[in-house]
Amino acid sequence: MTNRLKQATSPYLQQHAENPVDWYEWGSEALARAQEEDKPIFLSVGYAACHWCHVMAHESFEDTETAAILNGNFINIKVDREERPDIDAIYMDAVVALTGQGGWPMSVFLTPSGRPFYGGTYFPPADRYGMPSFRRLLDSIIDAWEKRRDKVDESAAQITDSLDRNSQLLPDSGSLTTDILDAAFATLYQHYDDANGGFGSQPKFPQAMTLEFLLRQHVRTGNPAPLAMVTHTLRVMANGGLYDQLGGGFHRYSTDAQWLVPHFEKMLYDNALLARVYLYTWQVTGDTFYKKIVEETLDYILREMTHPQGGFYSTQDADSEGVEGKFFVWQPAEVKAVLGQDEGALFCRFFDVSESGNFEGNNILHIEQDVDTFASEAGMTSAALQAILDQGKVSLFTVREQRIKPGRDEKVLSAWNGLMMRAMAEAGAALQRRDYLEAAVRNAEFIQQEMMDERGRLNRSWKDGQATLNGYLEDYSNVAEGMVSLFQATLDVRWLWQADKLMSVVDAHFWDDETGAAFQTSDDHEQLIVRRKEFLDNAEPSGNSAYATAAMRLGRLLDNQAYAERALEIFSFMRQPMTTQPSGFGHLLSALDFYLRPSREVVIIGEMDDPNTLALRQTVYGRWLPDTIVTGTPPGDSETVQCIPLLRDRTLVGGKAAAYVCHNFACKLPVTTPAELKTQLESFGP
Repeated sequence: MTNRLKQATSPYLQQHAENPVDWYEWGSEALARAQEEDKPIFLSVGYAACHWCHVMAHESFEDTETAAILNGNFINIKVDREERPDIDAIYMDAVVALTGQGGWPMSVFLTPSGRPFYGGTYFPPADRYGMPSFRRLLDSIIDAWEKRRDKVDESAAQITDSLDRNSQLLPDSGSLTTDILDAAFATLYQHYDDANGGFGSQPKFPQAMTLEFLLRQHVRTGNPAPLAMVTHTLRVMANGGLYDQLGGGFHRYSTDAQWLVPHFEKMLYDNALLARVYLYTWQVTGDTFYKKIVEETLDYILREMTHPQGGFYSTQDADSEGVEGKFFVWQPAEVKAVLGQDEGALFCRFFDVSESGNFEGNNILHIEQDVDTFASEAGMTSAALQAILDQGKVSLFTVREQRIKPGRDEKVLSAWNGLMMRAMAEAGAALQRRDYLEAAVRNAEFIQQEMMDERGRLNRSWKDGQATLNGYLEDYSNVAEGMVSLFQATLDVRWLWQADKLMSVVDAHFWDDETGAAFQTSDDHEQLIVRRKEFLDNAEPSGNSAYATAAMRLGRLLDNQAYAERALEIFSFMRQPMTTQPSGFGHLLSALDFYLRPSREVVIIGEMDDPNTLALRQTVYGRWLPDTIVTGTPPGDSETVQCIPLLRDRTLVGGKAAAYVCHNFACKLPVTTPAELKTQLESFGP
């Protein structure tokens, strides 16, 4: 037997299509029935790669007795948080207000009008972990609904009023200076884990956006401390179990302080954001270790997370065969069976594979010593050891491919694709990887063709040829960011125009003309109990911080001051929180850093396939210039020149490709060689 979710496009909802629970998708049918029957709503929110979502589903939603209680007393709604971030954010705010913490699965009880009156996250099937059983909780909710309805309605009204007040933030009139950036760094420095890298104790999240801000702080000030924090954190994360040592790519987060034991799901947005910060760190330091992680991560995306038409899939599950992490762990005998006794034993020692195990009797591959130190202790050369490790990884990966793989959520989300588009474009240009650039272009074309309607409006989600749901602010902003990066990597002007069109939709349908900044949802979106503005950079950039970044880059390219003014409005809302809570505003702090820097531009004029043009472009792309706008065009492209003021009056020099470097609206003499261009770029200083 199946329920209504069989018709859903979301893989997460389809996972619950055979539950005995009478699930609805969020929509008018479920809400109308709740009001007609005057029943409370049980709202369950999760996502396909969520381990504890699967646990609660097995324990409670597949249980016929529990389902009978739910079906008889509630209208039951399932939501994929990745498809409906608006619903997830509203009710997560309510759960945090009620319990002091949030997470998934999220379990919320609502009045028929959608107002929350009780909520939490995971509830076990029996009383344990200091939590009531889910069945006991349901009995309590039913009793309160039937006998203390006035109290329920009063609680719902109070919670909704609080959510509404929180959604009505006002801007701060204080000045925006580099003091904010310095204070944010000082706070982050206090919470830095010197021993293990990262911030706090456990669980440990990668916080790629915070690390990018620290890189910017180093480049701006010359202070070595933020760079040391970044390089240490990135190295220990990549050597730990958080990183897939065989297949590349990062798991969601570490359950311990040492980055050893992850929650094994892999998210597209994590890998997009981390690939970028590893790329930037390679550009800053020249250390090829970070470059290797970029390439292994993006190769994993191309191999396992890319739809044939060019879209990027959302997630891979933590579980396979019903066991978390089973796909990724090893026993010594398995390793030696593949690599042989001697080389297998060496491989096991290097990657800490033991009989006792480091994870529930099994072993997560991770690295505790660098190759040179280990080789010296083993009495061999580093080159010989590296050759054994490299071949061993290839062999074990081949064997691992024969295992039952974790499930994959194959829906395509606009916002997350925008993040990966940017990562592929920037890495493709910097590393001279044509396959990455081609992937970014195909992704942009996919979004245009499959996820945009005839009005130029974005859909949030796509699967099996069907695009659904109105796009959110984060969708428009992240895709616009990605397309600006794609333009700078390829100098194909169509991506610049498309980014500008997307931002125009935000201005027309999302922007709050009364107090400033943008709402999460458009003015023609479904009306929910509150209309939120999202500023917090949590696991991914908020819509407003992504808008601010894209706006400033577009404003510089198109000489459109209105974009910078809108970014300024966004900064003014979070001026104080950026200072005191910097870990929640990594992307916004990076955007503010961009805003406060001098104007710097590089224009390259030359035929795209001319070796001299390519050499000049590589001189620019091979270094990290976080405050610099890069543009260019072939000679004679008068249409593009008319639309991009930076290109006007720029010509070849002596018939050769030329680069023009400008700083604070003053341009140096054009140069035609990489050496001359390198000298001019170095004169920028911090």
